Amino acid sequence: MAFTSVNPATEEEIARYAAHTPDAVEQALDRAVAAHAVQRERSFAARARRMRRVADLLEERADTYGRLMTREMGKPLDQATGEVEKCAWVCRYYAEHAADFLSDEPVATDATESFVAYEPLGPLLAIMPWNFPFWQLFRFGAPALMAGNSIVLKHAPNVMGCAEAIEAVVRDAGFDAHELQHLRVDTDTTADIIADDRVRGVTLTGSVGAGRAVAQQAGQHLKPTVLELGGSDPFIVCADADLDRALDVAVQARMQNNGQSCIAAKRFIVEEPVADTFRDRFVAAVEDLSVGDPTDAVDLGPMARADLRDQLHDQVERAIGDGALALTGGHPLHRTGFYYAPTVLAEVEPGTVAFDEELFGPVAAFTTARDLDHAVALANATDFGLGGAVFTEDLSKGQSVARRLACGCAFVNAMTKSDPRVPFGGIKNSGYGRELSHHGIHEFVNAKTIWVTA
Repeated sequence: MAFTSVNPATEEEIARYAAHTPDAVEQALDRAVAAHAVQRERSFAARARRMRRVADLLEERADTYGRLMTREMGKPLDQATGEVEKCAWVCRYYAEHAADFLSDEPVATDATESFVAYEPLGPLLAIMPWNFPFWQLFRFGAPALMAGNSIVLKHAPNVMGCAEAIEAVVRDAGFDAHELQHLRVDTDTTADIIADDRVRGVTLTGSVGAGRAVAQQAGQHLKPTVLELGGSDPFIVCADADLDRALDVAVQARMQNNGQSCIAAKRFIVEEPVADTFRDRFVAAVEDLSVGDPTDAVDLGPMARADLRDQLHDQVERAIGDGALALTGGHPLHRTGFYYAPTVLAEVEPGTVAFDEELFGPVAAFTTARDLDHAVALANATDFGLGGAVFTEDLSKGQSVARRLACGCAFVNAMTKSDPRVPFGGIKNSGYGRELSHHGIHEFVNAKTIWVTA
């Protein structure tokens, strides 16, 4: 069995990667256990030195890794290099803060001394997607390694080159060669790895279906999990919003990463007094976007795979069948590469495809709200709960709306994003558990009570 990487802009094969054999998987898991035994005994200072070196190397190689990412999954080059630089940030963040986050926590009891100690669990399996092939791994991997765990990486088949680069940069920074290992395996083998006693926890970023399968498999074997799944984030525009500011953020929030982001704004819910004006300006801005070779200075590149483009087009056609209006786009672009025209759908209502399903590509769905209460109700009328945004000149109102949104992170007058300093994750079908900040590093450690009586 082999995995094939295809350039989505040219449709040319980049490389083929042979799957690891069962013996190779066995050896890798044994090595992960041995690596953890060494890693857990290192001081935080020793881990931090290596993690800072990872950050240095990521910055030095940002252009090389960015071009690799663009070639494998089609991200515009400036966004790809920015992703690598963000990975350096998260590495430095945990190098600086991990020791404090995991320091012993004294607790006053009737013991002579009692405290909570935070200890690493052991080898962790990371199942990662293709859309942010570096960031998704490092936002989990930096805290996991700083906590003293080892990592087995199962990356998406179309970004195997990125996976090998990640493995190499961690090794080049001075971590043991087996503290982060990439395994080229299929879904069935991944299930076997989850079941293996040597693996002590699992994290997955991916689809709802994949999350359910992994949660079931891990649950059968009593393994802790963190799941970051899909999203259908609302972007509320209040009647009193600064429309210029909201428009600039809205277009970026929807079209970043060629529209292929779990936290992209997907459902634009606009109060009636400004609905037509904002929607028309959004359409004009989308029609001005440049689409082309992602190594050039363009706004949008191709979608990552042909099947993803075709799936998106099927959703758009079904949405139009549900009554949505395509104000622009609504079709694949007839050129080499997996390009889809940036699309705006209007008159999208609950119970229809464009409202209820996640549209993972450059398609924006517009719904008009009678008033603010109606806007919040529409925003929460979804099975997803990852992020949300609200734009208003009244900051008190904005904070009130943010608190009312049923999601893991809510932004006022800003684009939904992940940041090492604050927790990231969702509720409902968007998953559970948290990454980043001190919350993220505590997901895969043992909070052990130590009770001492004289």
